[in-house]
Amino acid sequence: MSEECTPSELFKKRLKAARDLRKWSQSDLGGRARMLHSSIAHFESGPRKPSFDTLRRLANALEVTTDYLLGRVDDPGLAEGGDPLYRDIGKLTGGDRELAKDFLKMLAERNKAKNKG
Repeated sequence: MSEECTPSELFKKRLKAARDLRKWSQSDLGGRARMLHSSIAHFESGPRKPSFDTLRRLANALEVTTDYLLGRVDDPGLAEGGDPLYRDIGKLTGGDRELAKDFLKMLAERNKAKNKG
């Protein structure tokens, strides 16, 4: 966990970083989390702090853990059990699993190349 700033400051930074990772505007995130974009702006600038329910909605919309937003872990990725993609892949068998793995690898490489260009 990062110790250099207060939990409230860290939350603001993590929320913005997770939103930027998805390349979403505050309005995009607000729509996905079913809240006003002004609420997102207030969370990122600091005057407001989210309720437990709101924190959960933000994490679900951003597909990150609440632990990441709260600064308890440094990896924004979801744990396997919480990520719908992992849950769905876990239901696949044999060849379908390998096909899904190859497809995801191809998408990741395409995204990496797109970000370089």
